[in-house]
Amino acid sequence: MARLFVLPYLVITILDGHWRLAFALLWLAGVSDGFDGLLARKLHQRTTLGLYLDPIADKLLMSTMFLVLTHVGVIPRYVTVLVFSRDLGILLIATLLFATNTLRDFRPSLLGKINTVIQILGVLTVMTCQVIPRAGLNDLKALLLWSIALLAPVSAAEYAWIVLKRMQTPHTPQGPTVTAD
Repeated sequence: MARLFVLPYLVITILDGHWRLAFALLWLAGVSDGFDGLLARKLHQRTTLGLYLDPIADKLLMSTMFLVLTHVGVIPRYVTVLVFSRDLGILLIATLLFATNTLRDFRPSLLGKINTVIQILGVLTVMTCQVIPRAGLNDLKALLLWSIALLAPVSAAEYAWIVLKRMQTPHTPQGPTVTAD
């Protein structure tokens, strides 16, 4: 919930150009996510609400960051368009397959997880460059943004391939499986 509460303030601080505060809020959101996951594992507490809310909060935070950082001109539009196209495509296919009871297992692939890690590192690096402008960081930012632009469509294609393979294999319908990607 902390990520969801921090999000509007994060957007406002970025739009107002208060990069240090925005950077601190982003770290607060990230640390709360990590702490929440650590506590849930340590205390063996898993709830249905948490199963759904955690990936929603993660995706909402990342999607909002891409949109806002593109709006203020620190992430190129093409990167955000590729990220959103991938996510929207996966969401539409997963929803259709789930609703038709065709396939209900949407575990993230290794490439999907790598894509997510690169996106997180990319957003963190973009924010860091706004707070600590350094040539080396700008080179890293460019490399990460290029990697995101490359991985997003490749990861989407991999998900499509995995879904096609799973649909061709006989399976037993099962309950919902929700994971973060």
